[in-house]
Amino acid sequence: MLNVDYILYGDYVLPVDEPFSVITDGAVAVRGREIVAVGTSESISKQYASRNVIKKEKSVILPGLVNTHTHAAMVCFRGIADDLPLKEWLEGHIWPAENRWLSPEFISDSIELACLEMLKAGVTTYNDMYFYEDAAGRATKKTGMRAVLGSGILDFPSVSANSTEDYLRNAENFIRDWNGDELITPCLAPHALYTCGPETLKKSRVLADRLNVALHIHLSETQWEVSEVMARYRMKPVEYLDSLGFLDGKVLAAHCVWIEDNEIELLAKRKVGVSHCMESNLKLASGFAPVVTMLMSGVKVTFGTDGAASNNDLNILSEMSTTAKVHKALSENPTVLDAKTAIRMATKWGAEVLGLGDRTGSLEEGKLADIVIMDLNKPHLTPLYDVSSHIVYSAMASDVDTVMVNGKVVVSSGKLVTSDETEILHKARLWSEKIKAADKR
Repeated sequence: MLNVDYILYGDYVLPVDEPFSVITDGAVAVRGREIVAVGTSESISKQYASRNVIKKEKSVILPGLVNTHTHAAMVCFRGIADDLPLKEWLEGHIWPAENRWLSPEFISDSIELACLEMLKAGVTTYNDMYFYEDAAGRATKKTGMRAVLGSGILDFPSVSANSTEDYLRNAENFIRDWNGDELITPCLAPHALYTCGPETLKKSRVLADRLNVALHIHLSETQWEVSEVMARYRMKPVEYLDSLGFLDGKVLAAHCVWIEDNEIELLAKRKVGVSHCMESNLKLASGFAPVVTMLMSGVKVTFGTDGAASNNDLNILSEMSTTAKVHKALSENPTVLDAKTAIRMATKWGAEVLGLGDRTGSLEEGKLADIVIMDLNKPHLTPLYDVSSHIVYSAMASDVDTVMVNGKVVVSSGKLVTSDETEILHKARLWSEKIKAADKR
């Protein structure tokens, strides 16, 4: 018998491997940060022993979910400006609020709240685009979560930088400080084509190549954005980025709502990953991304929540359910975006487009132990015929019982064990009181 740190048992195990196996009465053995074996309960119990056994009756074990696009610290702006189009929402409400309130302290407290929300909903990795990412990194590590943190870059001043060169300098320092961290992967995040000119995008590309990091950018989110790019550069947004030499397999493009067939072909050719933010796009009435066409063309599409100020939550389970249903209706084909595809998008493919596919996203020997156990003993999950179907069409965040990140249990029986939930919520409420009081003046 080989000793391991944990053995997790479940009625079902979904490794999200290439054949999309479903192991009935399965188990996962974990030593240190890594998964050492995945198989049936019988095979694992014959080979491995552990003092830490997690066995939940009527449960499913699956890889941690991946949120491939968010602005996590915006949780403390949740609900301050709803029911508005994107341009008005950004320029009239969000940017002024950010200029007034953003600070390392605000970011730190907000990130803890965001991580609490995501971890309790089974999200083990998130991809961020925001400011003061050094504070975000420290707060994320405190909760034990994994993140790819993109240092935001703009062509105009904000509270975090006075010029484009400041943003780039801050990004380089952030990347050098966090390079090699076991939980935090730094990257560059030029905001969008309408907020970053060609020189800024080129400089971002050069810096990303020099430091060997990924790029994270908003792309073709609204019709207004596409019109603006066409007016400035006489090219469609994807064509324009390609003309700058910006696109490759280390670029993650968020939204991609208003893109045409030849642009989709370019994304596939350059192996650009896409983060589909269905609920944010619905709420802001941005439109419907051609997800089915992208998938059929070989573009790796994944799920993002966007920020909680435009969604208004950070729940990948609900993104899966909404996306699968809406795109069936849009295509008038109930077979498209089936449950297994949705789960791949939320786990394995999400990790792959973030450059973490060799480390997480599936339950396989040698990968890092980012694992979720969901409680199936619920009225809305009974009876059960197809566990994949239940995860996509029926499961809720409240069904998440146990979450492990990097081989450590961070959520147990639905409660965060790495930080004080009460304190995190208290700090968030204090910020909301300050913001509300300021708005009344």
